Amino acid sequence: MTTAFPTATGSAAPRATTRRTGRAPSDPKPLVGWLFIAPNLIGVALFTLVPLVSVVLLSFTEWNLVSGIDGIRFLGIDNFVSVLRDPVFWRSLLITVVYAGAAVPLTLVVGLTLAMALNRDLPGRAALRACFFIPYIVNVVAIGMTWMMLLDPGAGLLNQFLGFFGAEALPGWFASSRWALPALILVTVWAQAGYACLIYLSALQDAPVQLYEAARIDGAGRWRMFRSITWPSLLPTTIFLLITLFVGISQSFGMIALITNGGPGASTTTLSFYMYQTGFQFYRFGYASAVGLVTFLGIFVLMLVMWRAQRGRALHD
Repeated sequence: MTTAFPTATGSAAPRATTRRTGRAPSDPKPLVGWLFIAPNLIGVALFTLVPLVSVVLLSFTEWNLVSGIDGIRFLGIDNFVSVLRDPVFWRSLLITVVYAGAAVPLTLVVGLTLAMALNRDLPGRAALRACFFIPYIVNVVAIGMTWMMLLDPGAGLLNQFLGFFGAEALPGWFASSRWALPALILVTVWAQAGYACLIYLSALQDAPVQLYEAARIDGAGRWRMFRSITWPSLLPTTIFLLITLFVGISQSFGMIALITNGGPGASTTTLSFYMYQTGFQFYRFGYASAVGLVTFLGIFVLMLVMWRAQRGRALHD
């Protein structure tokens, strides 16, 4: 049912009315919408915005938690100058670059290989997809404990397997400063490959089928179709995975704290673990905040470079 109302020009314009009362419904109030999103906004403010602002403010100060709020002392940019002159920071940065720089490409390669294999009509394909994705959602404590048993230098299954084939110089894995970082990279790739596989699989199912059909008619082989069609169509997905995986892996903390605690020595002390040590072991919260901001700025600039480098190179651009 509609009711006509006069307009500025004298003509009548229809307006919707309710069936029961015959009156036009009242306009929605903004307060109702704010009430619906208020819980989420409060959570974001308390657990994201407040900590972020606190880190920025603390990075310009010197603060020992034991001294309380009254012990905060303003230093200006001294913390940032100290960070850039800190050899431990640069060593941790190098370890982080090696860790993420090796784990991310390997994760992409393994994930893409699994996705292309699972994109075919295989028996039990759904179960296989679930099996490869489970490590990504398993708790980091369970992952760490499992791999600590598998890679135990004496009783671990992997060293027993290598010894069965006559290997003598068995790796010490997490107990060795030489092998601890490669072992962490192995565990990280195993845990993250399912996520990359799932994202790649979704992208492969949206690939342009008509281009593959045209390529088959022209006699193109699998490698030619992958290089000319599959890879260009997957480039935006690859950049997305590259950015998300690099940010996530470079900030990895739980697995390092559980398995190696930054050691042996300092062989697995990444920037995230160095920030934890500085803030919660040595109580230098201002300096730890400065390390976090410098790390954030470095990652942000690197992500911008990656994003701009891929623009215009995708198949759909």
